[in-house]
Amino acid sequence: MPDYQAPLRDLRFVMDEMLEFPAHYARLPGGEEASPDVVSAILEEGARFAREVLLPLNRSGDREGCLLEGGEVKAPKGFKEAYRQYVEGGWPSLSAEPEFGGQGLPPSLGMVLSEMICASNLAWGMYPGLSHGAADALRHHGSDEQKATYLTKLVEGVWTGTMCLTEPHCGTDLGLIKTRAVPAADGSYDITGTKIFISAGEHDLAENIVHLVLAKLPDAPEGSKGISLFVVPKFLPDADGNPGERNGVACGSLEHKMGIHGNATCVMNFDNAKGFLVGAPNKGLACMFTMMNVARIGVGIQGLGLAEASFQNALVYARDRLQMRALSGPKAVDKPADPIIVHPDVRRMLLTQKAFAEGGRMLVMYTAQMVDLVEHGQDAAERERAELLLGLLTPVVKAFLTETGFEATNEGVQVFGGHGFIQEWGMEQLVRDARITRLYEGTTGVQALDLLGRKVLMSQGETLKVFTKEIHKFCQAEADNAELKEFIAPLAKLNGEWGDLTMGVGVKAMHDREEVGAASVDYLIYAGYVTLAYLWARAAKQAQQSLGGEEDAFYKAKLDTARFFYQRLLPRTRAHAQMIQAGAGSLMAMSAEDFGLGFEI
Repeated sequence: MPDYQAPLRDLRFVMDEMLEFPAHYARLPGGEEASPDVVSAILEEGARFAREVLLPLNRSGDREGCLLEGGEVKAPKGFKEAYRQYVEGGWPSLSAEPEFGGQGLPPSLGMVLSEMICASNLAWGMYPGLSHGAADALRHHGSDEQKATYLTKLVEGVWTGTMCLTEPHCGTDLGLIKTRAVPAADGSYDITGTKIFISAGEHDLAENIVHLVLAKLPDAPEGSKGISLFVVPKFLPDADGNPGERNGVACGSLEHKMGIHGNATCVMNFDNAKGFLVGAPNKGLACMFTMMNVARIGVGIQGLGLAEASFQNALVYARDRLQMRALSGPKAVDKPADPIIVHPDVRRMLLTQKAFAEGGRMLVMYTAQMVDLVEHGQDAAERERAELLLGLLTPVVKAFLTETGFEATNEGVQVFGGHGFIQEWGMEQLVRDARITRLYEGTTGVQALDLLGRKVLMSQGETLKVFTKEIHKFCQAEADNAELKEFIAPLAKLNGEWGDLTMGVGVKAMHDREEVGAASVDYLIYAGYVTLAYLWARAAKQAQQSLGGEEDAFYKAKLDTARFFYQRLLPRTRAHAQMIQAGAGSLMAMSAEDFGLGFEI
């Protein structure tokens, strides 16, 4: 069974040293509650919960899966008890507002906990995971009555939430949904339709499940402009706010999946279920985007967590497994062969995992600071800037960290060789679980269109400039730092090229809109590498400044990893830049009929 230890030393490096979270928290209203002692206690206890409670259920949950009987779903053994401990520990309310029963701590602390949960047991983590998004959607768009009825229960973790978007005939194109909402005499709505791929749609962990459902009113406009959002509880709350009458919503079946077996991914049938409108009619998509953005960052953290888990186990195996001798001569002379960590290619795989996990952690925590500022920042200009950066980086966090997370888990299997393909080692589960992260909450292709099309080109590059100016200022400030030249020079060049590539796509798109779709995925991956290069350069600066003490080995390893990223991973930008510039011609030239020439379909 795979092991996992929360990387507390690296978290503290990123938070306390590199990104200066203590000063960041001090500037937030109520931030004094997030004192170094409190933060340390949260990290330590979160690490204990992940390792001692969640990790032992990861393999058993994968093998057992969920059971559907009579419309009721039972989660794997131990999941319900783990959820009870999670609620009793106050974890669901960590960063929620006190007026709804929350502890009022910055959202970034919840994101730290999320990484630990995802690394130790992703399937379990998805049960409470979407509750945060449901709570955010109701907090921003719900009526006072809805907040009083549902929000406190979600914050406490007594109830969980879902996001019901996808239908059998439509995925990303939500304008095609067929679920209908018919007004009832009492002011509620009768919801009828079928939703698929609903994570934690039905389970026995909490006493009630609050579904947020997209549906169309009888007189709704066509397409996405006619979508409304409704809250549809599994049990209708009674006069005292407790679960009462069973609503007309039920799990029709469980999906049989490649991974995340311990989570109930449901087909949900709504049969004249009583629902309540959230926000204005036909404005549901805007309301749901509040929830989707939270979920997208959460999925990026899933990719990070799985990369970290795979790296830790691959490293232990590589230090222990004996195979062949080092090309430069025996290293373990007292043993029949050397541990495989001496071999350059094994080190390449391990360093790839390490660079993506540690760099991804920097990106998540950098983004987490933007989340804190958007939610609690007092300076209007600072809050506006944070919102622009968050909008720009959310698709990068979601897509790039899941792409690299999947690569890292694959490399983990490769380090194990044939043993990685065998279930008992647990490495193949990490690959299977990681695969969905590139798909749900918007595929990599969808995130790429959001980044290039909506965030960058629709703002005429102004949103991108907010970030590239920050990188430019950093490079300028360190231009004369000889110890950082190996990082600053290539970073400055790539930062300039990023703007040139953007302008090139924009000019082509004025004549052919297909150019945006043709360039978008390579553009996002390019953006991900440059973003991590910026953060690795900042990490290298911090590590260089910290040398000369008792932890020199830690800081030297940080510098070594930064060099590996720059020399071995960052050159991938060259291929992506060429593919961005290649244009749409070769993609669009062939007719759809000609794709299958040579065989019959």
